[in-house]
Amino acid sequence: MATDQSRLAQLYSPLDIPESGKEPLTDYSRWRLLVNDGGRHTWRYMRTDEECQDWPQNEVDKYWLGIPLNLPELPKAKDPLEAARNGFTFYKHLQSHDGHWAGEYGGPMFLLPGLVIGSYIAGMPFTLEERLEMIRYLMNRAHPEDGGWGIHIEGHSTVFGTALNYVALRILGMDADHPVAVKARECLHKLGGATGTPAWGKFWLALLNVYDWEGVNPIPPELWLLPDWIPFHPHRWWIHTRNVYIPMSYLYGIRFQMEENDLIRSLRQELYTTNYHSIDWPAQRNNVASVDIYYPHTAVLDTLNAILGMYEGCAIPPARKAALKRAYELIVYEDENTDYQTIGPVSKMMNLVCRFVAEGADNEVYKQHAIKRADFMWLGPDGMRMCGTNGSQLWDIGFISQALVETGLANDDENKESLRKALEWLDNYSNSSSVQRACKFLLSHQREDGGWGESYKTCELASWVEHENTQVVQTCWATMALMYAEYPDPKPIERAVKLVMSRQLPDGSWPQEAIEGVFNKNCAISYPNFKFSFPIWMLGKAHAYLKALGERE
Repeated sequence: MATDQSRLAQLYSPLDIPESGKEPLTDYSRWRLLVNDGGRHTWRYMRTDEECQDWPQNEVDKYWLGIPLNLPELPKAKDPLEAARNGFTFYKHLQSHDGHWAGEYGGPMFLLPGLVIGSYIAGMPFTLEERLEMIRYLMNRAHPEDGGWGIHIEGHSTVFGTALNYVALRILGMDADHPVAVKARECLHKLGGATGTPAWGKFWLALLNVYDWEGVNPIPPELWLLPDWIPFHPHRWWIHTRNVYIPMSYLYGIRFQMEENDLIRSLRQELYTTNYHSIDWPAQRNNVASVDIYYPHTAVLDTLNAILGMYEGCAIPPARKAALKRAYELIVYEDENTDYQTIGPVSKMMNLVCRFVAEGADNEVYKQHAIKRADFMWLGPDGMRMCGTNGSQLWDIGFISQALVETGLANDDENKESLRKALEWLDNYSNSSSVQRACKFLLSHQREDGGWGESYKTCELASWVEHENTQVVQTCWATMALMYAEYPDPKPIERAVKLVMSRQLPDGSWPQEAIEGVFNKNCAISYPNFKFSFPIWMLGKAHAYLKALGERE
């Protein structure tokens, strides 16, 4: 899919940028953090005074923007507990209206370039204010001495960080003659130029058409066609590696590159220490600058890359076609399963490019990717960055809730409302589409007698296999899941309770039914005490849960 170059030139037109990013390039009093949809947070810019009046800046906005809150001083703590109490007195001011705590999850310096490069390739615009504050962030995070960037905000300058962030600045609208760009380019050239960037850097630059695919070690999509039992099948890799490899293998497999334009031709001259067209690209595959090496290539890896390189020279067209189809299926699955956020920002932007290349921009997929892209963008006192996830909402709320309970601060009257809001924020049937789908799945397998029964063969076949009989233990698991999800209809729970009570023997026990557990996919294993602990747990919880539901009606 080609990008409309004239439209792209308008969306990413050159900007007049001051020499320093110390002061905001936008009016910080006009920024607001929108919190909705169970913890989503996105920054919005109010362009009119009327918008500002209708949506006043609150303490959460001000804190994260670095604007003073002007809160009163608290009494000096006389002991550790009072110091903890003072800390939470302040922290309550940062709690969002829905009960969670929003916050930054920044630090890596290789995320923002992916956001910018991927958006540029797909012709997906940013607002002017977003462009300005992303430029400012990169200006403020440049190394104070050499002007480059590292892999994270406290790291030394690397080719990976410097090449990609330089490209991001240029796409966002900074002129090549700007002092920040000049200093960064000098740093990059001292490090040997962009040919020494590691694998992800080579990949992004190749997509942008400022690096040749011949200089990238093979990323064959055919690995997805291998049998699952192969020890090195991608399904067995660390989840982030696997989820990034999927779109990388797809885009490598089709050798996608953006159409040339003036900026791309200019970047080809700016990024390298020699003429772009004279570079020996195959020789760059294993070329990684010394400042970028954390763990050197092993001889085994280099050998495997050489073998895969030979395969690329004679790749079997039907196999490549089938592999690309499979890779794209996995990309679609991941998008739909995560509401177009994927597991993290790197795979998010790579998936976005894949969907644009395959399906274009005039569709709901493109729209959803644009909407969810904003979830990863965070504004701080030093500008706008891309975060490592769409937030740290769950663990932040988990940590502070545990802190309140263990310190006893949860018992303070002034803290109870804050803790109640925090606990209510956690996912349940009323606010989470994922939980709703899970409940729907469970209810679809509830049988006429009110129970559930699943065979261990489910693990063997990777699809639901009904047991010939309903099982008390499994019925308790499913019923407890419904209650913890706060499922509002009592009828399925009442039916399950009735079944479990009907199976109880006169002496209070339950008879042994089918084996309860399974491990390593095909070996069943017994947990005979489950038939006591889970029925006792479920029945006691159901008694209180059904009573509470009845009182609400």
